[in-house]
Amino acid sequence: MLALLAQNLDFLTIGILYAVRSLTINLLEIPSGALADGFGRRNTMIGSLVAYIVSFLTFAWAPHPSYLFAAMVLYGIGDSFRTGTHKAMIFEWLRLQGRADERTKIYGITRSWSKFGSALSAILAAVCLLLGGDFRSVFLLATLPYIANVINLIGYPAELDGMVYRESFRSTLREVARNLRKTLSDAWKTASLRRLMAESMAWEGVFGAIKDYLQPVLVAVMVARFLPRSTDGSATVSLEASMTNPSVVALIAGVYTVLFFASGWASRLSHRIVSWCGSQDAAAHWLWKFNLSLFVALLVADLVGGVIVVALCFVLLSVLQNAWRPILISRFDDHGAASQGATVLSIESQAQRLATFAIAPLAGWSVDVVAHRHWPGEFWPLALVGGLAAAFALRLR
Repeated sequence: MLALLAQNLDFLTIGILYAVRSLTINLLEIPSGALADGFGRRNTMIGSLVAYIVSFLTFAWAPHPSYLFAAMVLYGIGDSFRTGTHKAMIFEWLRLQGRADERTKIYGITRSWSKFGSALSAILAAVCLLLGGDFRSVFLLATLPYIANVINLIGYPAELDGMVYRESFRSTLREVARNLRKTLSDAWKTASLRRLMAESMAWEGVFGAIKDYLQPVLVAVMVARFLPRSTDGSATVSLEASMTNPSVVALIAGVYTVLFFASGWASRLSHRIVSWCGSQDAAAHWLWKFNLSLFVALLVADLVGGVIVVALCFVLLSVLQNAWRPILISRFDDHGAASQGATVLSIESQAQRLATFAIAPLAGWSVDVVAHRHWPGEFWPLALVGGLAAAFALRLR
């Protein structure tokens, strides 16, 4: 988000950019899952990574802010072809190994390594930003692990591709379409899947719309507490300049490094939460209550000017989401057919992105309104939306 704020975009425009990304994913999510199940999951994943790489290059070299919309579309293409596909490959491998009952544990471990990598990325991004002076070098650096992952995917075993159809291209498309219709029908007719879709929209959809606000919150912490101020109390460093201030960069890198490590361990320990609570449904209920409590704390803290508590709430929400995600995905896998794995998980991902598509512009607009009208606080509308979503989900359960 700071890279977008650095281009003098307001929160409403940033919210629209996020909505464009979500719309792209919504249009491609379910077909991409069906194509992955039909044409091969490895090929789909490689195509996803290529889209990410082109997106990062566009972010780095965009000559005008309007090009950022194209970059977001490319990022959305990458996300749509990745989300359900890789999880389906993990679950397929577990089934082939006779370890399907370890879904929550293994997915949590794989997700934890992703977060540990993100922690390292936060440090490297900070170094690039300090040395390069802008965000271009950060986007260029981001392409390197994606290129390495393309090479990694080429070596994946062929049996993880799923039910690849060997007929002609036209016959394959017909079979993919048939499987897609059947999966959508099954998802709609199954009450447990409908409930899980609603939970995903309430948690993941809201989280996707608000998670990056941690970055301007951390900038606000530095501006409010540590950067020089004039005699009337106003900051002497502009928001744009503060984004590349070494102290601000160090704080953001440090917080995100800790956040990613904590998130990694939260994912790794998610199966233990299930054991402590007795079942995946009981664990989900407990996590929903914690989620609601954090949004209430965030709302109150922001209204009374507790910016450090606001930042802490955002961090805890991110950590909590990484404990929640493996449990949610395992619950989906429990209720879906193995042959439809990527498609079901793509439907889930589309449901949450649909919520993000609706919420992100509204969230950005509401934060802008609070700032322009000089109302108390800055980010409490985000907490209000999250709290209402959590209350709805708890009532649904």
